[in-house]
Amino acid sequence: MTTNWYCHFRRLGVQVVALAVLCNGVLGAVTGNLMAAPPQKPIKIVAFGDSLTAGYMLPESDAFPAKLQKALTAKGLRVDVVNAGVSGDTTAAGLDRIGWAVPSDIDGVIVELGANDALRGLDPASARANLDKILATLKAQKAEILIAGMRAPRNMPAPYVTAFDSIYPDLAQKYGALLYPFFIETIAMNASLNLADGIHPNARGVDAIVADILPKVEELIGRIETRRNGS
Repeated sequence: MTTNWYCHFRRLGVQVVALAVLCNGVLGAVTGNLMAAPPQKPIKIVAFGDSLTAGYMLPESDAFPAKLQKALTAKGLRVDVVNAGVSGDTTAAGLDRIGWAVPSDIDGVIVELGANDALRGLDPASARANLDKILATLKAQKAEILIAGMRAPRNMPAPYVTAFDSIYPDLAQKYGALLYPFFIETIAMNASLNLADGIHPNARGVDAIVADILPKVEELIGRIETRRNGS
């Protein structure tokens, strides 16, 4: 009887030890996999535009891309916003540099172009064609797109205003892009939010633009995260 009980407990002890070893091995493998998994890289967004993006007459830290990144960081989002704004750019100039200004591996792009076309009274049909090609290029790169729209000055002839203003919603629909209808709506005609020229935002004006467009940028980030997760 004693011998049988001894053998029974001995066998039981071996089983417990074996189970412990198995559990430790599984937990170790899971922990090792978790530790080995590299952290997901920050989302990279290019702000591609003209002087309104570049930060005309402002320190780099006060330009739209820098302040947008700061606002996103404050929300706990790991996003790098690249300033690809060039003062004076028309839609044609933007098209000329899209190939090198926006890397092919970018996650998202904020397209802000057209203000200089409208201010110079350039043909809306040409602006439409240029923006169409820019968006087609970005779509081919599989970048998520947010269009920061523009409106023609209201002292232009009505047919011009109609033709120009329709560009952005039309192209947003065509390419399935997000649309923020009027990039400077918050600051337009507000002297306290503009530089002395009455056209470009001052630092407070940039803050106002960022605050208003932020929900759309977060929506853009949501689309990027969905794509990354393969959903």
